[in-house]
Amino acid sequence: MHCPCPEPNPKGTARFGKAARLRHRQEFLRAQAQGKRFHTPHFGVTLAPMAEDHPRLGLVATRRMGKAVQRNRVKRLLREFFRRHQAGLPAFDLVIMAKKGAAALGYHQVEEELGRLLFSRARQKTHD
Repeated sequence: MHCPCPEPNPKGTARFGKAARLRHRQEFLRAQAQGKRFHTPHFGVTLAPMAEDHPRLGLVATRRMGKAVQRNRVKRLLREFFRRHQAGLPAFDLVIMAKKGAAALGYHQVEEELGRLLFSRARQKTHD
């Protein structure tokens, strides 16, 4: 099955700078309060509207998910997905919460699971 995602950016053209991150607790709390929640088998996703014209990413990986090595690996996979596809994502604050079992996924499985959810939302937003 092929991912419905747009073609990722060529190597070296995508960045994940400070402007693309949720960095403060208040930003996470606002996104959780105002956002709409969606679930996939391995992730909980909150999409919150924002005033800026580019998406921002916040990650949550609790100890319940596994040891530090597993949590860090999942966060690396999620950052890579966001970095490659941020140009095609809608301008939302995006909070991704990893669930138990997410550490066993490979990059292409993460891309497939999140791509299906996020890019269908992007298409719906453009048709509204």
